[in-house]
Amino acid sequence: MTRTFLAELVFDGREFAGWQRQPSERTVQQELEQVLERLVGTRVVATAAGRTDAGVHAEGLAVSFAFPAEWQDAKLLSALNALLPDDCWIRTLRPVPDEFHARKSALNRRYRYVVGTDAAARSPFRHPYEWALCRPLDGELLTHAADQIAGTHDFEAFSVRGQQKPHHRCTVHLARWVERPAGAGFDFHVAADRFLHHMVRMLVGTMVDIAQERRPPGDMVRLLELRDNQQTSAPAPPQGLYFVRAEYPASALAAPTEDAP
Repeated sequence: MTRTFLAELVFDGREFAGWQRQPSERTVQQELEQVLERLVGTRVVATAAGRTDAGVHAEGLAVSFAFPAEWQDAKLLSALNALLPDDCWIRTLRPVPDEFHARKSALNRRYRYVVGTDAAARSPFRHPYEWALCRPLDGELLTHAADQIAGTHDFEAFSVRGQQKPHHRCTVHLARWVERPAGAGFDFHVAADRFLHHMVRMLVGTMVDIAQERRPPGDMVRLLELRDNQQTSAPAPPQGLYFVRAEYPASALAAPTEDAP
């Protein structure tokens, strides 16, 4: 007999080829599933709230999996963290109803992108974890550009071509640039019901070009009306992107009921 667990996974994405298993690359899913299999002797499939690209980090990626019911939360959390590699860590672990699915049950996903505009962004303690742009940005232009993407739009111009999707519409609930202290740069906070492949990085790359006056301020609206990415700016580098968290309805996280004796 099994029960479903929800883990909040933190990882440093520098040495990973993203979340999803790949035949010849090291991935986060592979590392986690290897540890789960080591504990029970059979493969356990882990499902994440969203996929991350190579080099992208996570502050709290929601991951669900079914595991033998005799494992208690605290014991399983301790065992997982003892066996996971140093660049992965599970912050929290909790039982959820059996029908819970980390991806399908999610209402929203939230990301953060970090841009360093000062010279110190090239520090070895910063550049692996942000875009070391090292050039000033116009905060008002960033804000204006972000305001244009809030709401429901077709984001095909901000996605990788060739994706097999029924549609490219996403509803963006949050799109806000926040200036970092001491002139260190800006953080972009974005939340939506779904994200397309490279969508956040392509949005950031385009907005940064606008804030450097390499593109006109109205380009975000114009690009949202297009159906290809040929005029969109290049994606921002992956190391500045963080999966922050997924949001779920309270009913999806309700504590599972115990079987009657």
